Amino acid sequence: MSNKILGRASGEEAVSKDSKYVFQTYGRQPIVITRGQGALVWDADGREYIDCVAGIAVNNVGHCHPRVVASIKEQVERLIHTSNLYYNDLQPALAEKLAKLSGMDKVFFANSGTESIEAALKLARKETGNRGFIAAEHCFHGRTMGALSITHKDKYRKPFEPLVPGAKFVPYGDADAIKDTMDSDTAAVILEPVQGEGGVNIPNKDYLKEVKKICDRAGVVLIFDEVQTGMGRTGKWFGKDHFDVQPDIMCVAKGIAGGFPMGVMMATDEMAKAFGKGDHASTFGGSPLACAAALGTIQAMEEEHLIERSVEMGEYMRKQLTAHCKQDFVDHVRGLGLMIGVQLKKDGNSLVAPAREKGVLINVASDTVIRMVPPFVITKEQVDRVARVVGELTL
Repeated sequence: MSNKILGRASGEEAVSKDSKYVFQTYGRQPIVITRGQGALVWDADGREYIDCVAGIAVNNVGHCHPRVVASIKEQVERLIHTSNLYYNDLQPALAEKLAKLSGMDKVFFANSGTESIEAALKLARKETGNRGFIAAEHCFHGRTMGALSITHKDKYRKPFEPLVPGAKFVPYGDADAIKDTMDSDTAAVILEPVQGEGGVNIPNKDYLKEVKKICDRAGVVLIFDEVQTGMGRTGKWFGKDHFDVQPDIMCVAKGIAGGFPMGVMMATDEMAKAFGKGDHASTFGGSPLACAAALGTIQAMEEEHLIERSVEMGEYMRKQLTAHCKQDFVDHVRGLGLMIGVQLKKDGNSLVAPAREKGVLINVASDTVIRMVPPFVITKEQVDRVARVVGELTL
């Protein structure tokens, strides 16, 4: 039997067929990426790019990491899917590993970040009997109806209103605003330890601790959205670890399985008791194949000390970007680990195309921040090239 994938299109064919047959919900860049290795990707014409988007903070261990590929290959020949009507042998192994890494107790397996957020919202409502949520301005938690209801930007929300009721928004970094906004129907406060889509916004060191105290006193659930900050992106296993705060519920996705779709909601033992049989479910969540990919990803991170590398390369990249980005429209560079933002003084979306033409893939978050979230395996030579390219961009 041939191993050639049926229907694989050339670059030009792919764009044409996409336009004809695929929902046009994405503002795609005009390249067809066909191959990746480490921090590099290649398009259908063979052009090479340094990938500072990494699948939107997904490919933390790099594209096609050998350990992840081997784990997927081994599992795909044994068992791909069974559903959650039965046990599988990899779910508990992965759950144990995630619990030990995070300090949480129980794991619910989903398929994406927004699914993990939906699970968290349901669990918080079930636990408290309340309906309201408090989120931060400029937050992003997902696009399904519940997650969208606690996502701040009007451009995401307005076309789909009315959304799930009960969400209130307060300034990020203002613990007193959370306290003042709570009422008798507040079920949970949900926060990103570092805001990603909002522009790599890092709170002061005491903010999350103060919020935790406020929530504990009020009997309100604290949810951390670690979909983007989890799995080493900020230079620690989870963003919360920078602030020494343990939430009641935590959501992780993106980098968890080396590029394979997966999301998890983790909770304390006490919180997890609120969900009984049938309260929540997922047909594909925690499939043997997804769990194998995640276990391979964690093994690669541990064997190659990629958390430490995220710290080292993050510091180096911030230093190089600061040194090269002297344009008058650049304000400053900030970040934790390899979650980096180049703050601009005006809209920077027009910078994406010229950077791509020079062989560097970048992303602009919240219109005025170049968000750099490359694979942890990016080299210093690649960082140097990225910094030079970004430093030459003009507005």
